[in-house]
Amino acid sequence: MKIVSLLCVCLLISASLFADLRIKELTVENRINPLGINTLTPAFSWKLTSAKKDVVQRSYRIVVSEDSAQLVRATAAKTWDSGNISSDQSLFIKYKGSALKAGTTYYVFVEVEDNYGARAKSEICHFHMGLLTEADWGKAEWIAREKLPDSLVNPLPLSSSKLRIDKNYDLPVFRKTFSLNKKVKSSYAYVSGLGHYELQLNGKRLDDAFLQPGWTKYDKEAYYVVYDLTTSLQQGKNAFAILLGNGFYYIPPIKGRYQKHKVAFGLPKLKMKVVTVYEDGTSDTVETDESWKVHASPIAFSSMYGGEDFDARILPKDWTDVHYDDSKWEKAIVVGGPALRAQEIAPTKVMETFKPVSHQIVPSRKSEVYDFGQNASGIVSITIRGNEGDTIRVYPAELLNADGSANQKHTGSPYYYQYIFGKEKEVTWSPRFTYYGLRYAEVIKMPVAGSQVDMLHIESHHIRNSTSTVGTFVSSDTLFNQIHELIKWGIQSNMVSVFTDCPHREKLGWLEQLHLMGPSVQYNFDGGTLFAKALRDMRMSQTADGLVPEIAPEYVQFDWGGDMFRDSPEWGSSSILLAWYAYQWYGDKTYLTDNYSMMKKYVAYLQSKAKDNILYQGLSDWYDIGPERPGVSQLTPHGVTGTAIYYYDLTVMGHIAEELGYADDKLYFDSLRTEVYTSFNNTFYKAEQGQYATGSQTAQAMAIYMGLVDEQNQEKVLQALLQDISSRDTSFTAGDVGHRYLIQALTNNNKDDMIYAMHKDDTRPGYGYQIRKGATALTESWAALPNVSNNHFMLGHLMEWFHASLGGIRQASNSVAFKHLVIEPRLLDKVADVKVTYETPYGEVMLDRKLTIKGHTYRIHVPVGTEAKVVLPKVGKYKINGKTPKKSILSTVGDNVSIDLGSGVYHIVE
Repeated sequence: MKIVSLLCVCLLISASLFADLRIKELTVENRINPLGINTLTPAFSWKLTSAKKDVVQRSYRIVVSEDSAQLVRATAAKTWDSGNISSDQSLFIKYKGSALKAGTTYYVFVEVEDNYGARAKSEICHFHMGLLTEADWGKAEWIAREKLPDSLVNPLPLSSSKLRIDKNYDLPVFRKTFSLNKKVKSSYAYVSGLGHYELQLNGKRLDDAFLQPGWTKYDKEAYYVVYDLTTSLQQGKNAFAILLGNGFYYIPPIKGRYQKHKVAFGLPKLKMKVVTVYEDGTSDTVETDESWKVHASPIAFSSMYGGEDFDARILPKDWTDVHYDDSKWEKAIVVGGPALRAQEIAPTKVMETFKPVSHQIVPSRKSEVYDFGQNASGIVSITIRGNEGDTIRVYPAELLNADGSANQKHTGSPYYYQYIFGKEKEVTWSPRFTYYGLRYAEVIKMPVAGSQVDMLHIESHHIRNSTSTVGTFVSSDTLFNQIHELIKWGIQSNMVSVFTDCPHREKLGWLEQLHLMGPSVQYNFDGGTLFAKALRDMRMSQTADGLVPEIAPEYVQFDWGGDMFRDSPEWGSSSILLAWYAYQWYGDKTYLTDNYSMMKKYVAYLQSKAKDNILYQGLSDWYDIGPERPGVSQLTPHGVTGTAIYYYDLTVMGHIAEELGYADDKLYFDSLRTEVYTSFNNTFYKAEQGQYATGSQTAQAMAIYMGLVDEQNQEKVLQALLQDISSRDTSFTAGDVGHRYLIQALTNNNKDDMIYAMHKDDTRPGYGYQIRKGATALTESWAALPNVSNNHFMLGHLMEWFHASLGGIRQASNSVAFKHLVIEPRLLDKVADVKVTYETPYGEVMLDRKLTIKGHTYRIHVPVGTEAKVVLPKVGKYKINGKTPKKSILSTVGDNVSIDLGSGVYHIVE
């Protein structure tokens, strides 16, 4: 009996040890159960949760095997067993086992122990290796219906190019049938369709992704996507059906449709390999070759810039089904194509649906206009009834003309979706390979004689990259909540496989947004893989002489005004600044190692362009508020912002070189940095006024933030900045480049009250002004002008301040991946209540502060494995979870009290 009792006690103790500590999330290469790993040394990360306080991981063990059933057996063969490692590291631990094999699935679990002796084991997760070399693709070929003549291939056209392609090339669709007569153990498909594809098996789509694969510099590489078909195949006959769209691989020329530029990497093509392994150990492979059947697509036209037409008369509805007779189709032709890499970013998907909030008739155009209430990146879905040959056309738009019709004048016109009826009388349809920025949809019905088209249903589908949302913000200030939503819609409407400038007229990856808006994105969305891809796009777009152009992937070389729209240091410097920021946010050192060569080449390029260490080229403070229509900087002269960014690049490069152990490089960067510092001050500083150049808010703020001001001049320069703001009744003038640094310079000098005043007034150009004008997404201009884009995210820098200053969640200096937190909410006297959350790489941090009759209360959550310094006003004695805190965790800093906390949940009251 005593033995049984003792056994029960031991089991209870063991159960409690495992219950106190849990592994919340195990990722491989920053993804959960990823299909398509591109490295032979993938990195493992995990998050921990515990009901206890001050929890720290003390050890871990990682086990990897090809066999999930045998993974946990002590005697089973392991691909890698790390053994128990004494370490608190839980981020990006590299695989160190036997050589991994291409196209193979592996299973992994992690065990950890914390400082209390509690243990936890993760669920068994899996990852599938991609095809790492060209040889791994076996006999799979790129196939197409037609080949673009080499003389017409133009991967980087000039914006002024007059070259036109006179021939209209039909989009292709492909079919391949095959049979299975054995029990399937596993089956994986590796698929790339350029520009974009939709994959169906036996008449059913295999995913809900949109615009697969993501955009790349196609003359360098393209992406493929991996599918697990194990449960989708059927015994007997099976059929693959694939539709292709042009995407950015080919911009088709057609009169009467918007084109923007003339990029032509080639015509749409497909490469695919399917490996099926049977229970008896044998296998079959299906590969793209000349045996595949091809036909003109029912998608009669598709363009990123012009829209999409679907002609249901071209093919019957059942052409994707397994029993469809494709004997009269043509055979595919074999063509060349780019190198392939597994796609690592989350796919773009439909993430939200809007129904019309109003509907009106436009008599002059015999059309109907639907208002969905929200300006967003998206497509329109329609359910319609009609007869063969009837046509319905949809014009999406951000704004309306005076007569109520769709206004596309400044967003790319004409752009429309069009459906032509075939045999089916009633259909639900939406475009597959293009999208637009829209709040409104104008519908025009064009029936054949004696027929009638009926609109039964219409919706707007918002599309964006499906990466997870990781942060929230809500406050007692209604305007600030509205501004947060305004900026968030600007971000998510421009977050596909590339961070675009706008979802309509350009859809191009202008780079200044990445480092200036990166912190705002990071507080709201998991940008880890998207930022890594953006940096890869920059590497692929960097020129031989080291220039990182303003757009990546670079699909067009703008030649207006010389190199003004190609060579701006404030844009190209994302190649350095984003890499450093992303490393600090997420803790993955490959952001630095993968891009270090690009960074060094770019610094050398900037040095070669500098005149006495000053960089005069580029756009400067784009879209600042001056006396003229916004555009190129009006208030800050050329040379100021470019050189300030150049200096900041060198500062960051010194940090990166030190982090990577390149001592000689650090000495070089630090020495050049000193030279630029001297030249900047000699060229621009006016000692009598305490001003840089014209004394614009941008010039002053960038000098302050970048550390370009001599110590003895810092107060004078700050006062000159504050005086300029005050003289304008607390209005700001900074633009695309300067506005973030204006906010940061004021925040770093404890002038949040000035930031509050600048952005609280909605009667002058700014966020509140845009809302008053009816904007539902952040606009391109501070004044919400109708003749520019009304869905941009380049000016959304206040988002960062909401989370990091008003909400108070930021990272301590010298911390990486938010292991050391600072929680310091500001403006408690102006904004009564604020709640912010952020899912750090270690777990969720939360601050929920409220003003009550008795004073402020703070609910705080600190993730396992991290520690936080909570900074609050020195207003008296605080109690933490009902108790007076120990003196050892308290300190006084000026007018504030600092409280050191380990992981856990805390309730602090005054």
